[in-house]
Amino acid sequence: MGFEVMRERLTAMVMLLALGTAAMGIGAVTSAAGEPDEWAPGDLATATFAGGCFWCTEAAYEQLEGVHEAVSGYTGGSVEDPTYQQVSSGTTGHAEAVQVTYDPTRVGYDELLDLYWVLIDPTDAGGQNTDRGTQYRTAVFYHDDEQRALAEASRNALQESGRFDEPIVTEVLEAGPFYHAEEYHQDFYLKAPEYYEAYLAGSRHDPFLDAIWGDENGQD
Repeated sequence: MGFEVMRERLTAMVMLLALGTAAMGIGAVTSAAGEPDEWAPGDLATATFAGGCFWCTEAAYEQLEGVHEAVSGYTGGSVEDPTYQQVSSGTTGHAEAVQVTYDPTRVGYDELLDLYWVLIDPTDAGGQNTDRGTQYRTAVFYHDDEQRALAEASRNALQESGRFDEPIVTEVLEAGPFYHAEEYHQDFYLKAPEYYEAYLAGSRHDPFLDAIWGDENGQD
């Protein structure tokens, strides 16, 4: 089975699971790291990252201390309120991305960047691992001048570190409209852990990270 076919089948399975749980009156899964009662809206800041498959990026950020929520969605393109099918066709200009709401007093933007770089191959302009196409490109979408400066400095430092032989192609771009992905994509790793693990195995995601970073990426 081709990898894209496998991913589409996993998505379809999770959509059916989501419809079934809604019919039974089962509520949405709560973020693993989220502690909503501890935060007021004024305490929080926003960061946006495109890192290939949003299932994996969301899962990583929701487990980071100080993150209130990570939401999977689409950004960087020209089509308003796109569907998953539209984005996955590669014709909208959008990338799969995750918007992170976090408490800057508990986790800094620089720490969010540190995690981001160990989740991706920043030298791949054509996608990530077996997810191919511009919809899986990598990019940091900054929300203010401070985020832009930190993102560019972080990217330059990674390039100068010599960890990667090829040039880093991850862009640093101004954030634009962010459209939430369909509900069945949110908290995918919690709603359907078996399917999520099957995706990781099929995409060869973790072996790549292990080869580049070893134990430094901190991911299970």
